Amino acid sequence: MTNLTSEQTSELLQTLAERFKKNMDRHPGLKWENIQTKLEANPKKLWSLSQMESTGGEPDVVAYDKKTDTYIFFDCSPESPKGRRSLCYDEKALNSRKEFKPKDSATNLAKNMGVELLNEEEYRYLQSLGEFDLKTSSWIETPEEIRKHGGAVYQDRRYNHVFLYHNGAESYYAVRGFRTSLKV
Repeated sequence: MTNLTSEQTSELLQTLAERFKKNMDRHPGLKWENIQTKLEANPKKLWSLSQMESTGGEPDVVAYDKKTDTYIFFDCSPESPKGRRSLCYDEKALNSRKEFKPKDSATNLAKNMGVELLNEEEYRYLQSLGEFDLKTSSWIETPEEIRKHGGAVYQDRRYNHVFLYHNGAESYYAVRGFRTSLKV
């Protein structure tokens, strides 16, 4: 199901509006009314935002592209979203595990949610808006050159610095999830 009921839509819009107003430093100069109008015209995007919200992502507007008239939402939860942890990187990694398979992969779950994993540049931009992943880490979009050798990359913030690491794509940890973006 990719549509929300009118009650679910109303609740989600209220949650997003409250978060937007509480964090104006993430989106100076933007008006919630314009964003809400755009969201109401895009029920599939609203559904994706509800998936981001229900898995603990706390989505918020972090940018606006004037050229394309597009609002950009990122997961802004303090730590990697709780409902998206203990996942290997992608389907290939999931299928390669012989034992103790996680329930899913980050890229598959993101696809099913209708969102994209943050890339390194986006993750660093998010970190310019606050301090995120002080105790957790997040898979990010992995360059094909790394992935073809069995690796995947993730990031976190420690010692007031944003780090980029690598791991086998089939690995998964209780404190590693993934962060996403959605363009509306």
